[in-house]
Amino acid sequence: MTETRAAVRAHVVATPGVHFNALVRALDAATGQVQYHVTRLERDGAIVSERHHGRTHYFEPGYDAFERTAVALLRRETARDVLAHLLDSDDATATAGEAADAIGVARSTLSYHVDRLVDAGLVERRRPDRRVHLRAARPERTAALLAVVDPSLRDRLVDRFTRLMDGLLADAGD
Repeated sequence: MTETRAAVRAHVVATPGVHFNALVRALDAATGQVQYHVTRLERDGAIVSERHHGRTHYFEPGYDAFERTAVALLRRETARDVLAHLLDSDDATATAGEAADAIGVARSTLSYHVDRLVDAGLVERRRPDRRVHLRAARPERTAALLAVVDPSLRDRLVDRFTRLMDGLLADAGD
C-alpha cells in the first residue's frame, strides 16, 4: 500500500464518517489524488462509502447501515446539537421550540435536521398536544455514536458558517 493510500485509510479509520472534501482538506492533497486512492481502497474492501444528503462519507467496513447513517448525520453540527440536547434532558425529550431555542437555530433549520434524524431512526417526533415533541429514539446507542464523532476545528467552522447563512436566509425570507 502506498504512503498516500495508507494515509487516506488511516484518516478514515480515525475519523469515521469523514466526507470527501474534509478528507481532501485533512490530507492536504489534490482532489484527484485522493479520489484515486479512495476508489482503490473501496475496490479492495478496505473502506466503504455512503452518500447522505449531498455528501459522500467514508467508513471502515465494520460499521452497519444504521451506524453509517447516524455518524454521517452527526458530522453536521446542528444535528449533533439536537441529539446532544435531547440526551442531556432528563427523559431525552423536548418540544421543538425548546430544542430550537436551546441550540440557537431557527425553527425551519431545526425542522430540516429533525426530518433527517427521524428518517434515520435517531429521533422520534410526536404531537400529543398542539406542540411537536422530540425524543431520542435510541439514547444509549446514539450517545455511543456521538462519542465517535469529534469534528475538527475546520469542520466546526464550516458548520457554523452554514448555520449563519441559514439564519441570514431565514431572516431575509421574513
